[in-house]
Amino acid sequence: MKSTIAQLLQQLNQVIVGKPEQVSDAVVCLLAGGHLLIEDVPGVGKTTLAHALARSFGLQFSRVQFTADLMPSDLSGVSVFERNAGEFVFHPGPLFAQVLLADEINRASPKTQSALLEAMEEKQVTIEGATRALPQPFFVIATQNPLDQIGTYALPESQLDRFLMRLSLGYPDRAAEYTLHAGNGKRDAAEHLPAVLDANSLNALQQQVLQVHAADPLIHYVQDLVAASRDGRWFVQGLSPRAAIALLRAAKAQALVQGRDYVAPDDVQAILPQCTAHRLIPVQGAGKGAVEQVKAMMQAVPLN
Repeated sequence: MKSTIAQLLQQLNQVIVGKPEQVSDAVVCLLAGGHLLIEDVPGVGKTTLAHALARSFGLQFSRVQFTADLMPSDLSGVSVFERNAGEFVFHPGPLFAQVLLADEINRASPKTQSALLEAMEEKQVTIEGATRALPQPFFVIATQNPLDQIGTYALPESQLDRFLMRLSLGYPDRAAEYTLHAGNGKRDAAEHLPAVLDANSLNALQQQVLQVHAADPLIHYVQDLVAASRDGRWFVQGLSPRAAIALLRAAKAQALVQGRDYVAPDDVQAILPQCTAHRLIPVQGAGKGAVEQVKAMMQAVPLN
């Protein structure tokens, strides 16, 4: 399994040049069974990373361009009366895929955004009174633009909480950008990547994540971090129990990617901002963004 993960990371890093940490975090997120939100300015490779992940994981996927006029039924599907059958027949929408690439998710209206809540949490959708299971596994890989750009809607807190991680790619350094210029970009390469995994091997890796050992002192350290987020010094509201469980699961996936069968404090610290900052609002007057505030809190919590 270690060689498979190494091959996966190598392939992704050939497409997303100069961003090994963000690529590793994205793999950690999906191995932990979580949904991934990629937030940044247009043109830095958000959609390319999403395509590369879906291709490399060998899963059935669909891509939806979120726009202001996108309706919930455009995602979930509709029932259409078919005269020959003499009944309404359900036609599934793009939501019924193993990976949904939700491009520019925050350009859709709050009504359409909320249509994803049940799917992301329960892996099912309720349509016209009938509950329909989604394919397994089911991931949402979403991209969004900064909220100060025209035509964007802020994702509600309840939906942000359903994303295990939020990543930001940032601008490439000079060497990486030269590679992109010399190769005319990497979008076409992402479209034709071979599958490194399939559904069965991914399931085996996810089961292996659950078997990664977290010792009692490590769990107490996670609890200390969660308690600090709730004491009112750093954030308006603290992390929920669901967020704490997700953090520990991501730390186990981080340990597996690093080739270990146990969680170390370094694993928690490596993914803490990515797993928690999008769920937290800094207290008034903090003078820092959520990511910087999480890092400051992490430095203040002792490692016993």
